[in-house]
Amino acid sequence: MKIHPTEDLRVLSIARRLRIPDVGAAAAELAPVIEADGDRHGFVAAGAWIFIAQGLPRDGKTEFDWRICLPVTGAETYDGPLDFLHLEPVMVASAVHMGPLRSLFTQGYRPLLQDIEASRHVLSGQSREIYHDWRGAGASFGRIEIQFELAR
Repeated sequence: MKIHPTEDLRVLSIARRLRIPDVGAAAAELAPVIEADGDRHGFVAAGAWIFIAQGLPRDGKTEFDWRICLPVTGAETYDGPLDFLHLEPVMVASAVHMGPLRSLFTQGYRPLLQDIEASRHVLSGQSREIYHDWRGAGASFGRIEIQFELAR
């Protein structure tokens, strides 16, 4: 577990309310929409895809607020149909999961949450996944950083 601030980012983004099993399909649907709109408005991708969850549940049946974000540069204003957000730096507890997506929760989330609990940090309710090396849902390897925002 590493405690650090996140980067100061501008992102193009779309929010949805969904369940954990729906994230992959939503990302596959929305990522091309964000990329195309960014291209139309003169943005350049400036980092890895970020998924932000508020109140991420511990089961696959409960809905939660989810947002897909693409860090961008190239314009300070935007008048398109998507959300153009400023993600200010926040303190997070993070870990990098290297392996298949199917083990993200058991080998990524679970150990990180155990470390956070043992350290007595308090979570804010927001978490992020940053897809540093993404080769598709069925790939045998990926590098995904898991971040939990700390309230204190």
